[in-house]
Amino acid sequence: MLRPSYTDLLEVITKNAEDITIASRYTIVIAAAKRARQLVDHAEMLVSDTKVNKPVSIAVNELYQGKIKVRQGYTEELQTEQVQADTEEAAAQASEATEG
Repeated sequence: MLRPSYTDLLEVITKNAEDITIASRYTIVIAAAKRARQLVDHAEMLVSDTKVNKPVSIAVNELYQGKIKVRQGYTEELQTEQVQADTEEAAAQASEATEG
């Protein structure tokens, strides 16, 4: 059984959250999975007092201790890609307007 429990994690995440829509089991699972993947890819652990060395357990402990904040929205990489796409689209529209 994973400790801390889902309800403990939910309390921690919603305590400091401005947006109540992030308070779901799905959100917690996705956040822990993304962080566990980062740990598997050799990211540095944000907690040192964990007794278990498995990536998911470490990620859950990081969430519980508030080292990772859960927020709604796109990741930074997706935001950067969207900005680039929007910029390219605007440039294409501008060149069409000057040619026409």
